[in-house]
Amino acid sequence: MTEPAAFPNRPAAVSASSVRHFRYYDLVMAAFVTVLLLSNIIGASKLSTLGGLTFGAGILFFPIGYVIGDVLTEVYGYARARRVIWTGFGALVFMAVMSWVVLAMPPAQDWWCSGTESLTLKSGEASGSGAVCQATYESVFGSAWRIVLASIAAFWAGEFVNSYVLARMKIATGGRFLWMRTIGSTIVGQGIDSLIFYPIAFLGIWETEQVLLVMVTNWAMKVAWEAALTPATYVVVGALKRREGVDVFDEGTNFTPFAAKV
Repeated sequence: MTEPAAFPNRPAAVSASSVRHFRYYDLVMAAFVTVLLLSNIIGASKLSTLGGLTFGAGILFFPIGYVIGDVLTEVYGYARARRVIWTGFGALVFMAVMSWVVLAMPPAQDWWCSGTESLTLKSGEASGSGAVCQATYESVFGSAWRIVLASIAAFWAGEFVNSYVLARMKIATGGRFLWMRTIGSTIVGQGIDSLIFYPIAFLGIWETEQVLLVMVTNWAMKVAWEAALTPATYVVVGALKRREGVDVFDEGTNFTPFAAKV
C-alpha cells in the first residue's frame, strides 16, 4: 500500500513544544471523551449476534475513540494526546463514582418507568413499581466492580501505548505511511487493552478458554474496524493539519505518562 497524496502542500514540520495554540484541539478532545463515555454507557450493556458471532455492541463504536486518539497524536503530538487521555480517564472515574452513588440511593416507591404497567394493573397500586424500575436501571447502568476496574485500567494503558507507538513510528518514518502507523499502533494498543480488560473482568467467572476466545476475537475485530476506517482517518488528519498549519513531530518529547509539560 502506498502513501496517498492526502496532504498536498504539507504543513511545516515542527516540534511539539514549539506550538502553543491550536484552533481545533479542544473540539477533538470533546469528541474523544464523548465517544469514550457513550461507548461505555450504551454499548457495554448489550450483547449482539451477527453471522453467528456474539460480541458487545459497543465494539462498533469504541474503536472510533482509538481513531480519534490516532488523530490527536498525529496532528497534535503525544504530549497533547496525553492530556486528553488523562481527561478521558478522569471522566471514566467520575462516571463510575456517579453510577455507584446514584444506584445506591433508594428508589421512590411511586417511581414509574416503562415496563411497570402490568405490575401496576395486576396489583391495583403503583407501590411496587419503584423496585422494578430500580432493577431495570441497574441492568443498564450497573456493572460489577471488576468490569469497571478492568475498563478504566485497560483504557488508560491501551491508549497510552497506542499514542506512544504512533508517535515513535512517526519519527522513525519521517511522517510517511500514516496507514502503517495507525494500524500498527492499534494492534499494539488494543492488544494491551484486551490483555488487561478480559482477564480482570471475567477470569474465574467464564471458562479460561472462553475468556481467551472472546479476548482474541474482539481484539481482531477492533483492529479490522480501525483498518476499515483508515480512509476516514486520512481525511480528518489531512483537514486538521491544513487548518492548523503545522505537522507536529515529537522530537524531544517526554513520553512519561505522568509528565505535566509538553
